[in-house]
Amino acid sequence: MALPTLTPEQRAEALAKAAEARKARSELLASIKSGKESIESVLKRAKENKTVGKTKVTQLLKAVPGLGAVKVAALLEQAGIDPDRRAAGLGERQREALIDALK
Repeated sequence: MALPTLTPEQRAEALAKAAEARKARSELLASIKSGKESIESVLKRAKENKTVGKTKVTQLLKAVPGLGAVKVAALLEQAGIDPDRRAAGLGERQREALIDALK
């Protein structure tokens, strides 16, 4: 399927929207990294919040202090979560398994 042709105005609008989303996502990850927000509170609002919902679970977990790529991969495997899964796509059991593993 070919991409639609955008007018310069539509392209500029799309670029601005993407930049805003990236900024919001980086602020979210920074707040997790600094400890202002817990991964539990972030995951609980994944269904309502578009920024959280579209962020990959792997990114969210890597932002938690003390968790690197190897520990995150082990956590995801233990909870039965695909590494490419986004936060809004987690099931209730998967979310609870992650939260319990991080306590």
